[in-house]
Amino acid sequence: MSAKPVHLAVYDTLADWETGHATAQLARAGRTIRTVGPSTAPVTSTGGLRIQPDAALDDVRPEDSALLILPGADLWDTSDDLAPFARKARAFLEAGVPVAAICGATAGLAREGLLDDRDHTSAVSFYLAATGYAGGERYVETDAVTDGPLVTAGPTEPVAFAREILRLLGVYEGEVLDAWYRLFHDSDAAAYAVLEKAGAL
Repeated sequence: MSAKPVHLAVYDTLADWETGHATAQLARAGRTIRTVGPSTAPVTSTGGLRIQPDAALDDVRPEDSALLILPGADLWDTSDDLAPFARKARAFLEAGVPVAAICGATAGLAREGLLDDRDHTSAVSFYLAATGYAGGERYVETDAVTDGPLVTAGPTEPVAFAREILRLLGVYEGEVLDAWYRLFHDSDAAAYAVLEKAGAL
């Protein structure tokens, strides 16, 4: 297991419900989660949570990270304030370090050109088409998509988003990963026994 932390981007208006399954399960599996903001000044989520970032974006290097998670936020669609996070995602991907983007963050990646040549998904295809990106033919109508080191998902799929992250980082695999998804997405009580037996609860 990599000792490198997972970096969770935090910024004003972030959709705090979109990454909870992923970060909670990663932390339970022994991964360190570090928050990264535009600066180290506090930010406030859509849910009114005040978050003090552990680090500023400029100070985070791909080689020091296992993954960059980009949650959605109103700011992705109302300003250019979060464009630096998309540029950082480019640096991560060019270095071969995974990036996971959900909801509005997928539009940020589209504007940066990072979805032009990769399979991806989002809320709906025309949401990304409105960015003017060139990757429309690579859009996939599904809950979450992993293409190489990039995970994308729409705003209604935080559990599928987490599933892809857990798979990508090798936290869970096969039957255990499937059971985890069935428990949290489908409320399948039978999946609980599989997870308990695997020590994954």
